[in-house]
Amino acid sequence: MTQDEKLDYLIDFFKKDSIEYKDMEVTKGNRRMVLRSLMNVRIPKSIPNNVLKIHDDYLQEEAREKGIVELDEIPTVRESFQSKSEYADKISIWQGDITRLEVDAIVNAANSQMLGCFVPCHKCIDNAIHSSAGIELREECNHYMKKIGKYKSYEEPTGSAIITSAYNLPCKHVIHTVGPIVGYKLTNDLRNDLRSCYESCLKIASENGVRSIAFCCISTGEFNFPNDEAAKIAVETVITFLREEAGKIDRVIFNVFKDLDKEIYELNLH
Repeated sequence: MTQDEKLDYLIDFFKKDSIEYKDMEVTKGNRRMVLRSLMNVRIPKSIPNNVLKIHDDYLQEEAREKGIVELDEIPTVRESFQSKSEYADKISIWQGDITRLEVDAIVNAANSQMLGCFVPCHKCIDNAIHSSAGIELREECNHYMKKIGKYKSYEEPTGSAIITSAYNLPCKHVIHTVGPIVGYKLTNDLRNDLRSCYESCLKIASENGVRSIAFCCISTGEFNFPNDEAAKIAVETVITFLREEAGKIDRVIFNVFKDLDKEIYELNLH
């Protein structure tokens, strides 16, 4: 099958799999968006193995088309701008799509339901990671939530982290963490919650043999944590961890998307 044929096949399957969207009209120009939307809104459940193989083949080829970025292509901050920061040879800043990174683990800024974003084609990182990994990621997260909650209502605590497989992403694992939501004002409790996110991710990474980890800018998007404060906490927490557990992690990458965040991280790691 060509990529186009796989795309048509998957759209047809997911439409038939959905009561609400089975009669959705699809045009040639919006097919990829339709597939992503159908995957986004789908409740966690398995699919036949033959369909899963086509689903996986399609997403893996899509990852190759986007361009996979290997770890040795990402310079450290010492190499990038002669940073004098502590552990400058173990820290990187990389701007771009985190789903392209071929590292041991990438960090997902999840919500407390821990099932990914159900809003079709939403621009949050949770949606992007689940869309690129594929439906198996939601299924694994759901299995974890049911096991922990013993089939009762359960929400993952703020500041905690879990690790899953990465499925069709180039990385090996996804570490999901629930960041704090900033409402009326930023408080010390919220700062401590964000610090816990980074600590929890680094701890679970070291416990699972993760040697390279890429952090997104946790809580700075939909959760409204101020970018400059978030970067300061992130850098301080990572350096403290490297100081105490230097042999457990070889590389920490601060993945940024906006120019503003790139500038902020560079200032914190000058």
